[in-house]
Amino acid sequence: MAGNFTKLDEEFVCENCGKKVTKLGYSCRNHCPNCLHSKHVDINPGDREETCHGLLKPIDIEINTKKGNVIVFKCMKCGSIRKNKVAEDDNMDLIYEIIKNKSKGE
Repeated sequence: MAGNFTKLDEEFVCENCGKKVTKLGYSCRNHCPNCLHSKHVDINPGDREETCHGLLKPIDIEINTKKGNVIVFKCMKCGSIRKNKVAEDDNMDLIYEIIKNKSKGE
């Protein structure tokens, strides 16, 4: 998969919460650190070749994977599942809330 990764660290305005999101700096920014939503724009990381462009909603957190903690997203338009590593500046309160809600079966 490393061969299919295009390094692309861009600023953007979150389509879910409206926050201006700055570059991550140490890796590629994939989602809003405020609300954790993303946009379904990549087939392979950074390629911007996906035509769906639906909103990716965070639905789960995978804990202690080899990559570190990972956010699991579901596209609200096509239903596709995507994953991305938690960033250092992500909203940890929201991450804990997702974990808590998942453990309750919500």
